[in-house]
Amino acid sequence: MDLEITGRSASEIADSLRALVERGSLQAGDALPPVRALAESLGINRNTAVAAYRQLTRAGVVVTRGRGGTHVADPAPVAQEGFAADSVLRDVGTGNPDPDLIPDLTTALAGVAGRPVLYGEPVIDRDLETWAREWMGQDLAPAASMRLTITSGAADAVERLFAHLLTRGDAVALEDPCFLTSIHTVRLGGYRPVPVPVDDEGMTVDGLRAALEQGVRAVLCTPRAQNPSGATVSARRAAELRALLQEHPYVLVVEDDHFSMLSRRPYHSIIGPDHRRWALVRSVSKFLGPDMCLAVTASDPDTAERLAMRLTPGTTWVSHLLQRLTHALVTDSGVLEQIDRAGAHYAARNARFAALLTDRGIPADAADGLNLWIELPVPARPVTEQLMRRGWLARGGDDFALAEAAPSHRLRLTVHDLDDAASEQLATDIAAAVETAGASRVAGMR
Repeated sequence: MDLEITGRSASEIADSLRALVERGSLQAGDALPPVRALAESLGINRNTAVAAYRQLTRAGVVVTRGRGGTHVADPAPVAQEGFAADSVLRDVGTGNPDPDLIPDLTTALAGVAGRPVLYGEPVIDRDLETWAREWMGQDLAPAASMRLTITSGAADAVERLFAHLLTRGDAVALEDPCFLTSIHTVRLGGYRPVPVPVDDEGMTVDGLRAALEQGVRAVLCTPRAQNPSGATVSARRAAELRALLQEHPYVLVVEDDHFSMLSRRPYHSIIGPDHRRWALVRSVSKFLGPDMCLAVTASDPDTAERLAMRLTPGTTWVSHLLQRLTHALVTDSGVLEQIDRAGAHYAARNARFAALLTDRGIPADAADGLNLWIELPVPARPVTEQLMRRGWLARGGDDFALAEAAPSHRLRLTVHDLDDAASEQLATDIAAAVETAGASRVAGMR
């Protein structure tokens, strides 16, 4: 590709390349000249060319793929969670909790409107802080040193943690397959995602070791109900990951325990007692409702101080009305019983649907969480297309993949709100879609 790249300084070269991208002379995915070739063509020092590419990487204009070279970044939007807009199909890929299982807020709302909170007052409601300290501390090895922060949900906490501790171009270890919001957060922040494979016991040790060798500055891990796979970190795997992370005490380890109160599995942390930079994030959106935008973050003192600086009173602290409402709900025995019943319901409905698929020749297991992660004998995309013809909107595994690989053979399904008849019909239609897609595949190979 013959490009008119100009400039003598790193800033001039970066501006020249940015202009080529903005004019469309360089498209998403296009490779930039190797550093050595660029330096020779411009008659500059190699370090100047490196600095120019570094500026563009931090600005999110280009991405570096190691030996794969430097390429123009793809600005394509990441798939989002939730209902698909303007679809007449029955959506079974939403990732949503069942609205009928979310506690009624009416009674609690009537009792939380106390005196107003003014500028300069503590940003955490005292009652909520007392409750949250026990909730978080019982599961953390370094509980004695933890500090608490309240944010507007788990995604808000992760974004703020990364923004204050990382710079554009920093590498972040993400689970693969990965939660869509995590992919979105990392891409918008201009960080470099490093995929870590997930198996039935969570992040793999070899995968995390490889990521650490690539110089990741942060690790984002889901200890339970990993989305989309449903995997939960086992006690054995957690111990192995803690041992590995002992050699990297200043790598930020963030655990997003999003399913917390609803989980049917024990919590095993990968944060060791001597790790220096860590955070455990628990939101209330899965059991109190997505509109309850509140998460509790427990972290080491230094990380908490950095996070608090981004939540100063008068700008972006979380409403005390919302904090009081959360406290009223999570200390209500009736609400807690309802949350427990909801967790049991999700597990039972997912297990039943997995059994329906298994009976139809598609072996499936129910892990933990709101969704099922189904392995198919054929690529998922033609199966989702066949399901659309049968009135279903399902989500294929390709949306959740980080590493470039063959087409995904997975479906992520949200089926806990289907009645028995609808569950039977969907299982039958999936089996038929798999058979049709398989037959078409065989015919195409002849």
